[in-house]
Amino acid sequence: MSAEPSAVGVNKVVTKERVYGKESRWRRMGAPQAASAETDFGVFGPGSVAWDVLLHPASLVFQTAAQGVLQLTYKPILAGIRDWDPLSRKARAGTLTLFDYFDRVQRNSGIHAPMWLGDRATAQRVAEHLGNVHAKVAADLIDSGAPDLGGYAANSPRESMWAALTEMHSMLWIYESLAYDGFRRIGRLPDAQRDRFVAEVAEYCRLFPARDETLPTSMAELKALYKRDETLFGTSPTMPIIPETGQHFWKLLEETAKKNHHPSQWRVKFQLFFQNKVFAIPVQAASSPRTRKNMGMTPEQERKVLAKAARMRPLIWLLQRGPIARYFVRIMWGPDAMRLIDSARKLHAAAKRANRT
Repeated sequence: MSAEPSAVGVNKVVTKERVYGKESRWRRMGAPQAASAETDFGVFGPGSVAWDVLLHPASLVFQTAAQGVLQLTYKPILAGIRDWDPLSRKARAGTLTLFDYFDRVQRNSGIHAPMWLGDRATAQRVAEHLGNVHAKVAADLIDSGAPDLGGYAANSPRESMWAALTEMHSMLWIYESLAYDGFRRIGRLPDAQRDRFVAEVAEYCRLFPARDETLPTSMAELKALYKRDETLFGTSPTMPIIPETGQHFWKLLEETAKKNHHPSQWRVKFQLFFQNKVFAIPVQAASSPRTRKNMGMTPEQERKVLAKAARMRPLIWLLQRGPIARYFVRIMWGPDAMRLIDSARKLHAAAKRANRT
């Protein structure tokens, strides 16, 4: 079965090789250099609470589903995707395929690994690349139904801060709610460790224009920031409307992908079934009640999600076992990330052993 573009210039065919992808799908600004004693330990480094959280199989498996849950309740991020993302542009041009959507969420996962697990030079290069990509992502209108919210700019201190904070806070929720140590669920971390995690995340935020914000160094300060910007979180019927065209973003994506369907796309549907259907349930349950409300969930929908997640506990545990976890991480994070994860885990385990002696 050929993977060549179709006559209309849209590559609808999906092969196994295309699903897995090569390093180039995720690699930006050259091959990432792993954190190490020979260079430096990067933004977080061995022994950090951040590496406790980020290197756990549960965090890596559920990251793709988790990031979208909290980030897309922050209205400026959704507005930027709605107005500027290549998915939106391709959908408006009628060329979007289901693989394009899958490829987008793949790259969104894998690009984090160099910043989380690489040396500082690697982290800074990738952060600079993201800044260049986001330079044009700005507009005067977040929500056409609420013009008083004003505009957004992806590279502003506020937006870049919330992109990093929501990304990392969702990982903490996954770790505390879904991660297992053997047969025991890890559960909520002590307050001191949660505060340390937030302080470590502040260092990560400084890779971006967020460094010009007053960054939180404790959970109490993070909660205060949520309170400060609470009007920017949530949803509305008009949020998905593209101001430039009046089209409904989510419906447009779905309709265009259906138009460009090909039987070989079952490979992508299989992956997205897990990410958007199966994994979404425990991820939503792991989120805060406020986030579920901001997603637009009714109390009845919330009760159903929590009940379903509870019944899924055996599956959640199984997904963290070695071969299964590595399968999903390789698919979503890519080969460079696999190398960085393995290297960081060795460093982290050695640091933990040293701390116990």
